[in-house]
Amino acid sequence: MSLRATARIVADADGGLPVLRGDGPLALRRTRTTGAYTRVTTVGAMSAPLGGDRLAIESEVRDGARLLVDSAAATVALPGRGAEPATYELRMTVGDGAVLRWLPEQLVSARGSDLRMRTTVELASTARLVLREEQVLGRHGEETGTLTTRLTVHRAGRPLLDQELAYGPGAPGGWDGGAVLDGHRATGQLLVVDPEFEEKPVASRPLAENAVLAPLAGPAVLVTAVAPDALQLRRVLDEALGTLAPW
Repeated sequence: MSLRATARIVADADGGLPVLRGDGPLALRRTRTTGAYTRVTTVGAMSAPLGGDRLAIESEVRDGARLLVDSAAATVALPGRGAEPATYELRMTVGDGAVLRWLPEQLVSARGSDLRMRTTVELASTARLVLREEQVLGRHGEETGTLTTRLTVHRAGRPLLDQELAYGPGAPGGWDGGAVLDGHRATGQLLVVDPEFEEKPVASRPLAENAVLAPLAGPAVLVTAVAPDALQLRRVLDEALGTLAPW
């Protein structure tokens, strides 16, 4: 039987969490952190997403709030009993003067799984954002499942980024070719949105062997990388994060 679950986070400027509600396999815990951020950790209460599941997390960072969201472990997409794909939606709003750091662990696409993941972010004009996505295509020694991800970001009501990626059986041809993954099984990106980039733009440049930093048409930078494994991918993205968003 498939699951329907929606978890919700609301963060206030005073550090409070007026709403912190888990649901089904999506358990949310307030955890300790240093500095000015309120930290919430996602803890998987059961195996999910499975084929047919409909999962979502909604996050609202109110004006002036600073929220860090991470996870206790990787999320593993698994096959279900039927052929229906699973869906996982992340919906975020970040208010004026607010900061959201969305730094989960990797998403692993296990063999036979089919996951459609959609991330939607609405930013106020003075909001800041760090958003990391990492995908591992197959567990150790196995083929990947089917994974489709879409990331859509609006800032002050205007489009900033709208990107869709697809991997695995059924994905458009060439996803594993030399122009895309070139045999690598870990891929990810880091999006940093900071109004200060308007006055201090960041130049495009390569990072490591298989990563690139590219400014967007707005006060934002996107780092895209591929790597042989999750550990090497994280190293590249962490190095970029420390440079681009020390706040």
